[in-house]
Amino acid sequence: MKIDDVPQDNGMKAGHEIIYAVDDQGNYVLVQSLGWEPKVFIHSQYLDGLQQQVADVLKQVHDGKLSTLAFHMVKNQMDVKLLARYVRLPRWKVKQHLKPNRFKALEPALLNRYADVFDLPVDQFLKIPESIPLPISKDSK
Repeated sequence: MKIDDVPQDNGMKAGHEIIYAVDDQGNYVLVQSLGWEPKVFIHSQYLDGLQQQVADVLKQVHDGKLSTLAFHMVKNQMDVKLLARYVRLPRWKVKQHLKPNRFKALEPALLNRYADVFDLPVDQFLKIPESIPLPISKDSK
């Protein structure tokens, strides 16, 4: 982006950012920006990717290829390593619980631990919606 194209939202009183822009000689320079446009664009792309990930995993859960746990993990942007630390289990066990047949056999105490991590009651943790709107969307204001 050229220096003249750096967003300057004059209505903003705070939130100055420094971004890279190209000067007249073609060199990258640091320029102060008062605009939100770059952030909005990046967040929009990120949310599109996240929404696609959630939709893909949700389909696999509905198809019986993954357990409910997989849905909650992707929705909350967790990987196996992080979730394993939260529920105090080895990673290989968490991976096993991503399989529907293994997940169905979990004891209530372990289901409670998983549900607690996601701050949900167990009955809600076990339910999977048909589709999931993300709480934040690029269209929300």
